[in-house]
Amino acid sequence: MQAERIVLETDPSGRLIGLPKLPGNRRIEAIFLILDGKSDAAVKRQPHPDLAGKVKIQGDVLSSAPAADWELPK
Repeated sequence: MQAERIVLETDPSGRLIGLPKLPGNRRIEAIFLILDGKSDAAVKRQPHPDLAGKVKIQGDVLSSAPAADWELPK
């Protein structure tokens, strides 16, 4: 199974704008989640309530270890 995330927009009548090109002769499952009018970039992340206001960063987190130790994808 291959998953692809696509954010679609609708016009005032609820019709989709700019339909994506889909693979031919395939069955496709779609699950629609309403995004409340906010784009993904506008969503501000919040810490878990148990941690909010209790964690204090002491210094530079990223340069505290060599880049090789971070196990980042190449």
